[in-house]
Amino acid sequence: MRWQYILVFVGAFICDIVPFPFPPAFTVMILLQVYFKLNIWEVIGLGVAGSVLGRFLLTLYIPYLSAKVFNPRKNEDVQFLGKKLKEGTWKSQLVVLAYSLLPLPTTPLFVATGMAKLSPWYIIPAFLVGKFTSDTVAVFTGDYATKDISEIMHGIMSWKSIAGLVGGGLLLAALLFIDWRTLIQKKKFTLRFQIWK
Repeated sequence: MRWQYILVFVGAFICDIVPFPFPPAFTVMILLQVYFKLNIWEVIGLGVAGSVLGRFLLTLYIPYLSAKVFNPRKNEDVQFLGKKLKEGTWKSQLVVLAYSLLPLPTTPLFVATGMAKLSPWYIIPAFLVGKFTSDTVAVFTGDYATKDISEIMHGIMSWKSIAGLVGGGLLLAALLFIDWRTLIQKKKFTLRFQIWK
């Protein structure tokens, strides 16, 4: 295997192991595929594998990080939300699949899963299907649209990528600052900003 393919795997892994919205892994995949003229299917396979491993590990380490960063009330609140999501198993899987197909960062989804102390295997299958589908479309579109590296760089800084990062940040903020227990149990929308230890 050439080192460029390892770079695809590592790049996608790094994009998806961080606990905050980061540029999507498919941008790294497109960039490397076009720049090094790599086999598109190998790029998709290795990129998706790197993304899934990154998200899996994020889900495993985030409970420890959240216990150190957030107060116990916030952690209990997100765990309550996780239990509610787990009650609707097939509906939750459809939500994960649909969300993975959107051009939004999946970071909030995996942070919530980790903080709720759900098994990563609970959402990985639906995420894998959605991720493979959306990344395949993105990489083929990127390959078709441009062979020029400067155009790819321009696409990374487009309004769509910026909107995706902002959207991911807003979803993460909603996860952290909405009092989910009060919203679900009492149907009352409450924001709590004192979530830090």
